[in-house]
Amino acid sequence: MYRTVIVMALCGPLMAGAQSHPRKITEQSSPKKQTMDLSKITHPNVRKAIEALQAGDKSWYSFFADQPVMTDDGNTVDFKSFFGKALGHEKFLSIDKVENEGKEVYGNFKAGSWGTFKVFFKFHEGAGGKFDRLDIGQTKY
Repeated sequence: MYRTVIVMALCGPLMAGAQSHPRKITEQSSPKKQTMDLSKITHPNVRKAIEALQAGDKSWYSFFADQPVMTDDGNTVDFKSFFGKALGHEKFLSIDKVENEGKEVYGNFKAGSWGTFKVFFKFHEGAGGKFDRLDIGQTKY
């Protein structure tokens, strides 16, 4: 009986560790993919455009006029050239607030090698429902 107690005392912690260890490996090796809630964006075309941006999908361009005006921190930039580099590499990490009937989106944004910071995207809707202007930039709120 004395030997059984010693064996159980020595092996018990090892066996308990062995039983809980696979659970930890499973949790670490299969992290849950988090999907950002875009339901805060009430303008349907802005929401669809942001969904395309998040996915790095070239359908992003279909929401805009052929030659939309674009500003980045107040400086005029070429829309297609800008998103040719950004699409698939840059995206919102969170949507923190939405204003102006769903056409202004604010959130934390990962801008590739530039880092992560709070931004605004202001969509301007032209004739036919396409966006003819997009103003983006860093912001504080």
